Amino acid sequence: MNFKNVKTQSVNIGGTEFFYRKLGESNSGIPIIFLNHLSATMDDCDPRIIDGLASEYSIICFDNRGIGSTEGTTPKTVAEMATDAIAFIKALGYQKVDLFGFSLGGFVSQEILLREPQLVRKAILAGTGPAEGEAISKMTPVVIKDVIKGKFTFRNEKFYLFFNRNANGRKAAKSYLGRLKERKENKDKALKMKHLTCQLDAIKAWGLQAPQDLSVIKQPILIVNGENDKMVPINNSYELKKRIKNSELIIYKDAGHGSIFQNHEDFVKKSLAFLAE
Repeated sequence: MNFKNVKTQSVNIGGTEFFYRKLGESNSGIPIIFLNHLSATMDDCDPRIIDGLASEYSIICFDNRGIGSTEGTTPKTVAEMATDAIAFIKALGYQKVDLFGFSLGGFVSQEILLREPQLVRKAILAGTGPAEGEAISKMTPVVIKDVIKGKFTFRNEKFYLFFNRNANGRKAAKSYLGRLKERKENKDKALKMKHLTCQLDAIKAWGLQAPQDLSVIKQPILIVNGENDKMVPINNSYELKKRIKNSELIIYKDAGHGSIFQNHEDFVKKSLAFLAE
């Protein structure tokens, strides 16, 4: 079984069906909960990363409220998204999980770590940054510009948002976007523009809110980013490393926001080593 053909399941939380996909088995019984990026449904999860991590762990991705197949109103704050994520984890019966948050998912992961520390063993924070982080509140025009550019050039906006505009970046973008098309059946529902707007509002609010005391985070944290991230600038990763004492940092050269997709083999290898330590 691979991520491209794993079945979609659901769990009812307060009257709302949350849809998710689970792949792999974990000897420890502790799963990885993947918290996805802005505009992403389950179909936007990189199969190579999910398959790679599932070789040794259970990994679960899901559509948060109002996203993809999960109905309801998309939250306009990271805090509300974290509330839903915590409820989802507990609804599946888990008392301890590892978190893997990418971009917006990394914001949500930090909120979970601060509010429910007993729930988390370890966390991977990729392409993300702290509340009030550099340029995070200014992400909306960056995203809208490349969404429009994608429409005019008939390309997925992630081609521009996630990767460098050089030969390596274009090659990585083509490969990554090709992988997202591997699933042919039982695909997720597409994201609607109104839901993207809600997520952008949440990101702007995260960028404007007061800094959080990340020094209270005691769990081992792996921080990952590309040196040329245009959405969440690299200084945010350095700031996370500075403020979370029990953390390590991986910076990928010649890579942007989607550095983990461009370097998926190395990322999976180092993530598995981190989780096994």
